[in-house]
Amino acid sequence: MALAGTAANGRLILLAVVIGSGIVFLDTTIVNVALESIGRDLPGHLVARLEGLTYVTGGYLVVLAALLVLAGALSDYYGRRRVFQLGLLSFGATSIACGLAPTLELLVLARLAQGAAGAFLVPGALSIISACFQGQERARVIALWAAATSALTVAAPLLGGLVVQTLSWRAAFLVNVPLIAIGYAASRAIPESRDETATGRFDWLGSILVALAVGGLAFGAIRGRAQGWDDPTAVGGLVLGLAATVATPLAMATRPDPLIPLSLLRRRDFAVVNLATFIIYGALYVTLAFQGLFFQGTLGYTPLAAGLVAIPVDLCLVTLSTAAGRAAGRIGARPFLLGGPVAMAAGLLWLSRIPSTSPAWQADPGLPSTLLPPPATLVDVGPGILLFGIGLGVLVAPLTIALMASVPVTKAGLASALNNAVSRAGAPLVSALLFVAITASFYPALSARLPGLDVDDPEIRALVQPLTRPRPETPPDLVRAATEASTDAYRLAMVTAAALLVLGGLAGGLGLEGRRRRRATQDREEAAEPGDAIGPLRAHGPPSWPAESERTATVEPSAEPPDPDEPSPGALP
Repeated sequence: MALAGTAANGRLILLAVVIGSGIVFLDTTIVNVALESIGRDLPGHLVARLEGLTYVTGGYLVVLAALLVLAGALSDYYGRRRVFQLGLLSFGATSIACGLAPTLELLVLARLAQGAAGAFLVPGALSIISACFQGQERARVIALWAAATSALTVAAPLLGGLVVQTLSWRAAFLVNVPLIAIGYAASRAIPESRDETATGRFDWLGSILVALAVGGLAFGAIRGRAQGWDDPTAVGGLVLGLAATVATPLAMATRPDPLIPLSLLRRRDFAVVNLATFIIYGALYVTLAFQGLFFQGTLGYTPLAAGLVAIPVDLCLVTLSTAAGRAAGRIGARPFLLGGPVAMAAGLLWLSRIPSTSPAWQADPGLPSTLLPPPATLVDVGPGILLFGIGLGVLVAPLTIALMASVPVTKAGLASALNNAVSRAGAPLVSALLFVAITASFYPALSARLPGLDVDDPEIRALVQPLTRPRPETPPDLVRAATEASTDAYRLAMVTAAALLVLGGLAGGLGLEGRRRRRATQDREEAAEPGDAIGPLRAHGPPSWPAESERTATVEPSAEPPDPDEPSPGALP
């Protein structure tokens, strides 16, 4: 039975939540494809090109991660429709600001604001569905919503490449505006709902500390490497990040309604799953961003080709997640938490062997014959992308199951909300690590190929930068050396990311308790705390990744644990 009124209202509600959750993911994917075009087109007065592009992706995720849990609580207290509509309007306004940004610095600021707006959309979809529908109708609507977001998962890289190549990178942001207008109009059919037990106590300090800790450390490391470790802003960022990192657990231990209850972190499996999520998803987000830069800026792929390359990953995720979830329900999640990241790492190691002379895929929508990849792409790129996709496909659902099994049912909402935030928080720090590795490798490699070249000369650095296309007036020998140096830097980044994936796999696969021991622990805890509740916070969905990220949303915790034979809405893209 639908609580939304007429069938027409039900369709409008579904349309609103699909758009609201879909645009955040679409924006992330399209921006990854657009990065090379952004760096080539936008001037940077205070930041170097790769430095600024790293802020464009990392800054967005810092703010999004810091505000996700808080936004869910605000939604429960002030009204889910009201907060969802506020998120739509804010995301539309910040998308316009991004699309019209005249400089790289202003684009970074607009992306920070866009991350805050996205945080008010992500927790909304499932909470609105749960409040507006019930029984079999709710299950049917969730299935339709999941199917729509899965279709977006597969179509997003293709759409991103087409938009950037046929229009411009600015259209990658401005395309959100008409979609948001439709979503906002449809959202007027959503009946208002809220959690009547919510107290209205929000941990603003906790969200600020998390943002300063992650953002400060990431910014300080990137800025220090780009501008020199004696740069005052770099030193200030590192000091602020370290101070916030120390202050965060102290605040969580003393505040009455902490953003991150330390009692959850004392649970071994919950801590292990979140550590694995932090490492694995951090490497995942950053790998996809640097991959788009390398394929376009160094090898010369078109934006459409760079988008098409990512489609096998999405297809693997869509086709393998349900089967992996069922298998994890039978044999446990540990083999998948180890095997999935190891397979992803193997894919990155294959990509790390790509030669600088690998032919560019010049896919053009006006020339159908170019839409098939050249044979060299099938050898140099294809196996690595496929391995990466298979590993991701067998990881996501078991990771969700391990997360849900690590806490009592009454804590499922808060646990999944925190894990969702953790999945984004790792990316800025891993991005900083890979930025340092790439820039530290590129200029020495360039100098080794062209002895006598002063790589510290500002004019040389204006001509060539890592993973980006040299300026037209660059001498041919410098172009060739820069291409080889960028390829070496990309290889180092992929090897580093592969090592992080293996580390995350070892943490998850070896760190989890055995199933019998975990079941005994859960039985004791549930018997000791029969009335425990999660207060103003409700379930915000299992962890996400770029291709399934916006399926993580607010749902009421059910009375029963999730059935491992049914795909979790947040476990599949």
